[in-house]
Amino acid sequence: MGSGKSSLLKTFYNELPLMSGEGVVAGYELEKIRQKEVPFLRRKLGIVFQDFQLLTDRTVFKNLEFVLKATGWHHEATIKERIDKVLAMVDMPDAGPRMPHRLSGGEQQRIVIARALLNNPEIILADEPTGNLDPETSESILKVLQEINSEGKTIVMATHDYMVIQKFPARKIICEAGSIKEVNSGNDIIDFETLLDDAAH
Repeated sequence: MGSGKSSLLKTFYNELPLMSGEGVVAGYELEKIRQKEVPFLRRKLGIVFQDFQLLTDRTVFKNLEFVLKATGWHHEATIKERIDKVLAMVDMPDAGPRMPHRLSGGEQQRIVIARALLNNPEIILADEPTGNLDPETSESILKVLQEINSEGKTIVMATHDYMVIQKFPARKIICEAGSIKEVNSGNDIIDFETLLDDAAH
């Protein structure tokens, strides 16, 4: 914790500026991106927050409808069809009429993942998505993310949970002391800048 994982994700969606170096996310160069381009970058990303950030004064359906309308969807039938689809994707097909406070933590996180999928993003950024959940619920959430990933969606997840790292194999990046390093299949740690240099040659 406190190693910069969340800050790295915030840099990806331009909540924090890229202070040095270069970075490209969903086709946008982070060191050159203009403020008016940021909403277009974010529409290509789905963001899963640890603390859910669901609107507590409206139903699950209205939460998801709010996001779609805010991003340019207008036709009620198309909106309903999309909401039904993403709720089915997270195995919550009947959750639309329910209020967020009536859902368990795991159910709320599934709704947050559904919200992240609404605009069919190129990349999903998940910031400690199991941080507030018990181990059994955490595993069910990770299986949802794994299934979404298996269907071709890129997922970048920040976690400090060693169980997650061991049980769900994936490419591993370590944030440590202000630098980014990759763990290769032999469990050796490779400096990320060196990795990028090697890839360029």
